[in-house]
Amino acid sequence: MSDNSAQNKQVQLVSYPRGLPQESDFRIVRAPVQRPRDGEFLVRGIFLSLDPWQRLRMRDPAAFRGQYGTPVLLNSVVPGAVVGEVVETRNPAFRVGEIVEAKLGWQCYAVTDGAGDRKDDAAGIVKVDPSRGSLSTALGVLGRTGMTAYFSLLDVGRIRQGETVLVSTAAGATGSVAGQIARIEGCRAVGLVGTAEKMRFVVDELGFDAAVDYRDEDGLDRALSEACPQGVDVYLDLVGGDLADRILRHMNDRGRWVVIGHIADYDKPIDAHVGLRPQGYILGRRLRMEGFVVHDYAARFPEAVSRMSAWMSEGRLRYREHVTKGLENAPRAFIDMLSGGNIGKALVRVGPDPVP
Repeated sequence: MSDNSAQNKQVQLVSYPRGLPQESDFRIVRAPVQRPRDGEFLVRGIFLSLDPWQRLRMRDPAAFRGQYGTPVLLNSVVPGAVVGEVVETRNPAFRVGEIVEAKLGWQCYAVTDGAGDRKDDAAGIVKVDPSRGSLSTALGVLGRTGMTAYFSLLDVGRIRQGETVLVSTAAGATGSVAGQIARIEGCRAVGLVGTAEKMRFVVDELGFDAAVDYRDEDGLDRALSEACPQGVDVYLDLVGGDLADRILRHMNDRGRWVVIGHIADYDKPIDAHVGLRPQGYILGRRLRMEGFVVHDYAARFPEAVSRMSAWMSEGRLRYREHVTKGLENAPRAFIDMLSGGNIGKALVRVGPDPVP
């Protein structure tokens, strides 16, 4: 890339959201594309990943204590994972034309040294093999989303054949993959979703055994009992909140509760106390509740990608993507994703695919 006048487009956070983010919390800025120095290379974004953890980072640093990761500073680029093409390099480990995936943020171009922010992302920069399919899958089913589903169930949840696995946000990026993995491993997969359309999607398209509408508060316990007649052995929790209180009543003895996120609480004050205290259930039913961070498994990503690619080629693992065009539309797409407006992986098309 030789045009020194080329412009970069960025999305910056200008105010910490109170409740659900608003488009006014963000701004679109343009600036010259930064040039790589010795040891660095320039990446042109192709796809941007939208994920709930980004909302968690949008908290005032003064109130962020004890949370995973680091907060977003005002007037800085919103963090996010990107798949992109190396277009200029002064790093011998990365060649022009290579495809990479890394947390380069909500912008069209980014300069990096390839190390990544190891504090927040042990995986750093990952080279992507374009021959394995659409580049977008490096952010979804074959990216950190798929890795989360795979390792949370198999390593932390330790699912066993014949068990019942309950998955929250089952029509979303992680949940939709997790339920299919549970089925592949011989488990009964039950999904928690918020609309009739999503119920049909997870059962008819993805092969879940059953789906439950978590928004039906009056009928939720009855629906869970019908969908999980033998109780719940493993719960994949991406939601937290009041829903978690209801699930506790359906957990079996020696059940495993894998905490991936608690999106229901992301918009609430960090010191707010909500929900019941779970110690009685954990003690009485000998439950194991464990937090999961996908970066802990970075060294084993190739293992999961290999198995999941095989499942995809065999037609046993399917995926859907919800793609929004244009970086300038990322804030609205992000808000829609947090509101449950997507089915499958939420992505933003930042730029065109590379020219073969």
